[in-house]
Formats: sequence, structure tokens, C-alpha cells
Amino acid sequence: MKKIILSLIMIAPIVANAQNSNPFLKDWTGPYGGVPAFKDYKLKDLRQAIEFAIKEKLGQVEQIANNPEPATFDNTIVALEKAGKRLNQVYAVFGIYSSNMNSPEFEPIETEMTPKFSELNNKYYQNAKLFERISQIYNSSQKEKLTPEQQRLVWLYYSNFVREGANADAASKDRIAKINEELAGLFTKFSQNQLADETNYYLELKAPADFDGLPEELKNAAIADAKERNLKIMGCIANTRSSIEPFLTFSNRRDLREKAFQIFTSRGDNDNANNNNETLVKILKLRSEKAQLLGFKTFADWSLSNTMAQKPEKTLDLMMSVWTPAIDKVKADVAEMQKLVDAEGGKFQIAAWDYRYYSEKVRKAKYDLDQNDLKPYLQLEKLREGMFWVAGEIFNLGFRQVTNVPVFHPDVRTWEVFNKTTNKVVGVWYFDPYARKGKRSGAWMNATREQSRVDGDVITLVSNNCNFIKGNEGEPILISWDDASTLFHEFGHALHGLNSNVTYPSLSGTNTPRDYVEFPSQILERWLATPEVLNKFALHYKTGKPMPMSLVERNNRAATFNEAFSTVETIASALVDMKLHLLSDPDINPKKFEAQTLEDLNMPKEIVMRHRIPQFGHIFSDDAYAAGYYGYLWADAISADATEAFTETKTGMYNKEVAKRLYENVFSIGNTVDPAIAYKKFRGREVSTDALMRARGFAVTKKK
Repeated sequence: MKKIILSLIMIAPIVANAQNSNPFLKDWTGPYGGVPAFKDYKLKDLRQAIEFAIKEKLGQVEQIANNPEPATFDNTIVALEKAGKRLNQVYAVFGIYSSNMNSPEFEPIETEMTPKFSELNNKYYQNAKLFERISQIYNSSQKEKLTPEQQRLVWLYYSNFVREGANADAASKDRIAKINEELAGLFTKFSQNQLADETNYYLELKAPADFDGLPEELKNAAIADAKERNLKIMGCIANTRSSIEPFLTFSNRRDLREKAFQIFTSRGDNDNANNNNETLVKILKLRSEKAQLLGFKTFADWSLSNTMAQKPEKTLDLMMSVWTPAIDKVKADVAEMQKLVDAEGGKFQIAAWDYRYYSEKVRKAKYDLDQNDLKPYLQLEKLREGMFWVAGEIFNLGFRQVTNVPVFHPDVRTWEVFNKTTNKVVGVWYFDPYARKGKRSGAWMNATREQSRVDGDVITLVSNNCNFIKGNEGEPILISWDDASTLFHEFGHALHGLNSNVTYPSLSGTNTPRDYVEFPSQILERWLATPEVLNKFALHYKTGKPMPMSLVERNNRAATFNEAFSTVETIASALVDMKLHLLSDPDINPKKFEAQTLEDLNMPKEIVMRHRIPQFGHIFSDDAYAAGYYGYLWADAISADATEAFTETKTGMYNKEVAKRLYENVFSIGNTVDPAIAYKKFRGREVSTDALMRARGFAVTKKK
């Protein structure tokens, strides 16, 4: 005990000095219980801040582990929940730099510091004295006196330590620690390689004919992008999903569609320094070795041990039950598209770079619906207002835009979120909507701070991040129906955090099992197509008039059109992910493995995986979705079933009683209750996958 006190006395002046000199280490101040001081941060200070915060966290953990008092929930579990506050803040800002503001100056910091976070985790999970205290609480009869939420937290700590090797022998622990540190470096390398290919490759548009068929906003974006890159060409299409997919959908130039497709699907797989194949094989080998050291047959078995699915076989069964009807539907869809090609006199078979283009033509012919007919009514800012309105109707939340919160980029705006009845503020929502250099592609939600009450009433800080193409000054941003769905999806994650009403941060918001976390986001997508949202917020950008009922009806009739395509490209990725991580010896050639696996699955040649292996950031930029990409389908089965809880009522998607149950048993409880139990309480029964098949327009197999 004396040594601990002495060490604290010795570091006290250092702590004070670091806090005074390094902006990253200063406590968050200002409104809402403190917010990140982005205007004060300089990259030159980040290394020191990370190293200091890690040392501080380790010191706090050592104090808890070496406490001479008997282990209790308060002096061990609660103490751990409070430990590392400064590190949490530094790491949150580090993550924003990595995802939203990556740069050549930041990359070496990321490369150097990421393994240090892994080293911290190793020391934390392999602290034998700390695990002994957690075990004592977990195995104590006193545990029954704790609240259900507290019992859940004890279980979470114990199971996490066991999964990370707390019970392994000394030699295994040492090897696991080395594997974790090596993986951290490889994850960073994979992500940086992928971002480099997205940044450095683009499609050149050199003549007016190269723009043939493109919507006006895509033309303007291409011209603006070429100017920003200082290129002496008319325009260029950036190598991101938000630019490439619209080009593949609308460009009349088949030769350029093929070039765009090849650029996009070759990310991480080019003959350059950014090739990811060697890196990802190293990752797979290390994961397999780690899983076996932890007593599991494969990494997939280890990864799923703390999910709803539990076993890889259950995920494969679900995926294959949807896969077969999906590829059957794709064959029928391709046949329709081929008829159009033949009628036009085209002397070619539908290829992967033709699918979106001819699918759009079939949509127009079959449903009299062109995606460009919808776009004038889908203004980004109006849809944001629509999301706020839905949040008010379902969860009684209100939004007030504020300007007193520092932001990390001029494009970012902030809103104060409050309960409309009590006026109590529940969080702050940051919105970073536009694509730019150094920002990773795609869309995501991020929690800069979790809601909790363990150390005061702490409200959450959440952000939604997208890559919409920025238009000309003063012009509204018009987005596609798919982009609008993505907008609502990510806002669902944000609402999961904003509605959180728990005590302990480890159980807060989106900190749920991976195959459950997509459920709240996917169900929120369902509100986009409701007449209430379309009538109020799908307003023509020139006339201000709502989307005509005839267009709404045509859109509804086409709701499941092309569902087979999106199902196949997504499940193909999920199946390949699972099969990669079911390998006990993953010494593979990624290209050959990908090709053979897809051939065995009877993958339609007209479609590619949504994420080819060398660019599959979900599973190779960290462990979060490794052997877990199936979770999107798993969660969608839940969200489809939950949606029918609303539609079975007379008032449909705005039924107050069902919304109340959704809040009480899903959005507010985080991970305080086993998701299977919580969902059954919401629905009155277990999940039925029939709703998923209906939602996707596939035949429901009758049960014998």
C-alpha cells in the first residue's frame, strides 16, 4: 500500500504539468458536461497524450488490482467503470482523426500508437490479480444481492476476461499478447492501404461524351473533384461507393462503367505498395492461432462465443436459407435485363458493371419508376428534419441546433437533443455529412462519449458520418432512395445511444452483442417509406410540393425490386467472411479462395461481393465484424419481425404502445438485459424469420 501511495505522490506533479501543457489531456469543459476542445488540438501533441493517458489508466488499474480490501462490486467493478476517463477521451478524438480527418501527418502517429492500445489491453486482461478479484465477485453468493443490471455487468467483465485468455497458461498469455500487438499494426496497415487506393485512383472524364447519362449533381461533383485535385481534365469520379455506384447506375458509357467498376473492386488488390493480400493472410493466421490458444477450434468459434448466434452453424443456416431464393430471383432479374440488351441490339451478356445500369432500366419499364424521379424530392436537409420528426413521434425526442460546441471540421454541425416532455437534455448529435479527402468511405455512427450515471449524470455525445457529394453553394443536396435509407439507418444507431438510460457505460447504448446492434438501425429505416414522412419531408426542391401519391405508390410497388441483388452481394460477403474464419489453417491465396468459395456457392457471375476480400475493411481493419458480417442479416431478421409488431396494429408504424415497448426493451436498455430475453419481452415471442422473407419479397417456406 505504501508503494502505491508513493508512486501517486511521485507522478502528481507530472500529471499536473501534462494537463496544463497538452490540450488533449485537459478535462473536457464547456456545455453538456464538457465536450472535446477540437479548436485547441494539434497533432504534434497527440503522441504524448496517448502515452500519458495509457500510463495513467494502467496506474489506476494497478490500484484496483492491489487493493488490500476484499473484492466488492464497488471497489472493483465500479472502480473499473470509472478508470481511464482521460484515456477514453483521448482515444475518442484519436478515432475521429483516423476516420474523419486522416492525413499523411496523422498516418505515422496511427501506425505507432495503435499497437500501444493493444499493449494496454494485453496488460489489462492479463492482470492476474485483477481477474482474481473479478472472479471472486462473479462466484460469490453476494452477487445475488446485486441489481440485475449490476449482475449483468459482473458477467460481462468476467466473460470478457475469460475470452481474452485470463485463464490461459503463462506461455499462451505471452503469445496472445504478442499476437494482439501484431494484429493492431496489421489492422492499421490494411486500413491505410485501402484509404490510399480510394484516394489515389479515380476515373477520368475527359470529354463531354464521358458525362453522358449522368444526373446533374453527379456531373457537378465530378467537375468540382477534378478542380480540387488540380487535374487538367473535365471531371473525375472518386473511388468511393458514394460516387462509383451512381456512375454505374446512370452512365450510358459501357466502356467507362467497366473502368469505374475495375477501379472500385480492385481497391487493396492493385500491383502497388497498397496491396492488402499479404496483410490479410497474416491477420487470418494470427487470429486462428489466437483462437486455438484460447481453446477454440477456429476464430469463428471464438468470435461468436459472446453473440446471440453463439455457433457459426446457426449463422450459415440462416444465410443459406435466404441465399437460395435470392440467387434464383437474380437469375430471373438478369433474364429481364438481357432482354433489354438484346432489344437495343447489344452484342454482349450482362456483366457486373452493367447490372445497376440495366436494373434501373428494368425498374423504369416495369414500375414506371426512375430513381431520378425520386431524387428531386429527397433533399438531404429535409430528410434530416424527417429523421428528427420520427425521433419525436417514436421516442419523444426534440432537436435544437447549437453553435456553442467545437467541431472537428467546418462541415460538421451540432444539435442538442432533449426529451420534449421534461425538456431534459439527453445528448448532443454531431452531423458530418460530406465526402472529403482523408475521410474514410461509407457511413457510420460514433459515440464520442457513452451515456452513464456511475460517475454523475453523463449524457452521450454521438455523431453520424456520411459521404454525400457536396453540391454547389446554395444548392440543395439531392440523394438517392438508397442513400436516404442509409441516412435513416445510421441515425438509428445514434438514437440507440441517445435513448440509452443505464447506469454503467460498459452496458450503455450500442454496446450490445454484435449481431444485435444492427437491429435498432435497421428498424429505423422502415420509417422512411411511411406516408407521414414522405408527405411532410419528401418535398420537391423547386416547388416545395410533396412527392405525388402516384410516385409514392410506384415506389412502394418497387420496394422489393432489386432486393435479390443487394441480398446476394451482401450475403456473399458474409459467407466468405465466415468461411475465411472457419479455416483452422488459413494459409490461402485470397484471390483463389474468393473465386472458389463463390463458385461453390453458385454465385451469379453478374454480381460481385459487396466487399471483396482485399478491401473488406469491416473484417480486416479491426476485430469488430470479423466472422460477424452475418450480423446485418441476423439483425434484419429481427428488425423485419419487429416492424410487423407495428404494422399488425391499426395505427401502423406510429403505434404509441408498440413504440413504448420498443423504447423500454430495446433502445433504452443497452446491454443490461440478454437481447434474446429483451426481444421476447418486446414482441411477446421469439423472432420469426418469416417476416424477413416477406420484407425481401421472397417466398416463405411453409413449416411442416
